[in-house]
Formats: sequence, structure tokens, C-alpha cells
Amino acid sequence: MDGESLRETILPQVEALMKKASRIMLEAGDIAGSVDAKTGRQNFVTDYDKRVQDELQQGLKQILPEALFLGEESNSGTDISKGTAWIVDPIDGTTNFIKGLNMSAISVALAEDGSPKLGAVYNPYADEFFCAVKGQGAYMNHKAIHVSDNPLEHGVVSIGTAPYYPELVDRSFEMARHYFDRCIDIRRCGSAALDLCSVAIGRCELYVEMRVYPWDYAAGALIVEEAGGLVTDAEGGKIQYLHYTSCKAGNPIAMRESERE
Repeated sequence: MDGESLRETILPQVEALMKKASRIMLEAGDIAGSVDAKTGRQNFVTDYDKRVQDELQQGLKQILPEALFLGEESNSGTDISKGTAWIVDPIDGTTNFIKGLNMSAISVALAEDGSPKLGAVYNPYADEFFCAVKGQGAYMNHKAIHVSDNPLEHGVVSIGTAPYYPELVDRSFEMARHYFDRCIDIRRCGSAALDLCSVAIGRCELYVEMRVYPWDYAAGALIVEEAGGLVTDAEGGKIQYLHYTSCKAGNPIAMRESERE
């Protein structure tokens, strides 16, 4: 399916489905009582994550019956290297969701042979719908967006601290201090999808995290690229959408400066 067809036919259906599923988040009660621990330090899932994913999976199956489904809360071992596949994080920022911080999002990407062709991220608390189709530009609430042109010294850097992986904590905070000394300030959002969208719309100049999974970054990475930004791993290498990776994204100026350091 070409980009124009994805934008005009598939994307509106995805947007409607994501906004419908988001009501589960907005109407959630007794979130703390629905929490289960997952593998990894302070890694949680709620009944609401599962309910949102179930609704998304059912709806996306109706939109493209032939597509595979890779979701954080199930099907996480699905091989999406060939064919068409949905990549879904039902609630990116689950800890924020549990704590009532209102900084969580639904993230949905559509990939072809492991490469995202459509990406959508919805923050229901702010009613901000970010989206992109490969070659068709990036948008927030149907208005075109673009990365900033600020250098690092005039920018904000968003840092992910990889809280589930103790072996990455020291490196993450060393990185945070490194960028703190080179920018206006740093931020810790708690949602990789929203961090990437903040880069895409120019609220942040750079985002770096030492470990994220395809459901965390597939949609947001495409949105950044379609907004004129760059996305690599932390060492500047090409991102692979088939497994976990480090991730760095930013406007071209900030990315060049980060590579020189």
C-alpha cells in the first residue's frame, strides 16, 4: 500500500481506534490495585495495559486482517522481519499511569518487512495525536510539525534512565550529566514515545535512552524522521526495528553536535 493510501485510508481508522481505546485509560479507577510486576527492576503492567492492547489488537485486525501483531503485553516474540505488522505499546509510560502523572501514551506503528511505514502516538491527557506516514510528513492534531533548528546549547535534552536494567543505570546518569553540561536543561518524561514526539515538534532538541524496544520507539522514530529529524542508536548506528536497542533522536544540528562529543 502506497503512502497516500496509508494516509487517507488507514491512518484515519487508526486514529479513531486509538482515541476509542484511550477511554480505558481516562476512565481507569483503582489503578494501583490492578498492578502486576514483570521481569526487570520496577517493571510493571496493569490490567488496563492488557485491556487497551486487546481493544487495539481486535480493531487493527479489522483494519488489516493479514497483518501480524507485535504488542508489548503479548506476542512480544513475533517475528516482524517479513510482511506487514502492527507494533503496539498500549500504555507507554505505565509507571506514570500508575502514579497519576498524566504523561502516558498509546503508540501504534505499521511496519513493512521490519521498517515502519506509519506511526501514531496519542496522549489522551493532552489530547495530542502525533502521526506520520513514510514520505508524507509529520503532524500533530492534523497540523504539520517540524523539529527545531536549535543547537544543543540552546536546547533541552530528554533522557531515558533505563530503570528496568540495573546494569545501564550508571551509564544513563553519566550521559545525563554529560548533556546537562551542554544544554539548557534535561528532562525525564517516562515515555519514550512522548520523548520522541517532543523532539519531532521542537519541544526538545535531543532524546537519548540506553534501551528501548520496538513498541517503545517504532512509531515515534518515524514521526521524528518525517518531521525532519534523525534517529540512530546511541553510537550513531542505524536503528533496527526488530529487537531492543539504544536510541538517540534529535534535530540535525543537535545530532551532529552530539556525535562530535
